[in-house]
Amino acid sequence: MSTTQDHDFFSTSADASLTTPTQASSLAKGDHILIQNQPCKIISKSTSKPGKHGHAKISFEALSLLNQKKYTELCPAHHIVQVPTVTRKEYLVIDLTAEGFLSLFDIHNPDVTKDDIRAPGVETEVGERLKRLWERVMGSEGEMWVVVLGTMGKEIVDAVKEGGKE
Repeated sequence: MSTTQDHDFFSTSADASLTTPTQASSLAKGDHILIQNQPCKIISKSTSKPGKHGHAKISFEALSLLNQKKYTELCPAHHIVQVPTVTRKEYLVIDLTAEGFLSLFDIHNPDVTKDDIRAPGVETEVGERLKRLWERVMGSEGEMWVVVLGTMGKEIVDAVKEGGKE
């Protein structure tokens, strides 16, 4: 006896892959790159002149999206590097729990709240701004929005906004 199951092998989502191979020379400041398995944002890029073997080298300096540590990478300009798939989404903050988790509302999916994202620590610029704005918004009719980046199966708060969605 066999059962029939419907499988759709021909459709994928936009984030089906965690990374995309890209030529190092095509990346610029502000782009993302994977260095030592850390998704990073490039803060500087310098290119050396071709040496006696004929290949220019590129030096990347980047900040990790997940832990804000600085990473460097040196590779030939023609080298293929991995670029992490990064999604960006804005949420309205409903609550900040005592355990440090945010309760978020997605205006595009109003039936579901998101409660699994930890607020950044106050030792970070984003965390300090989030705490300061939350204290101001709690006693007023104001709104606070957060920008959440998703990459490599993790989500982090990247920015905080006061007021309406920009």
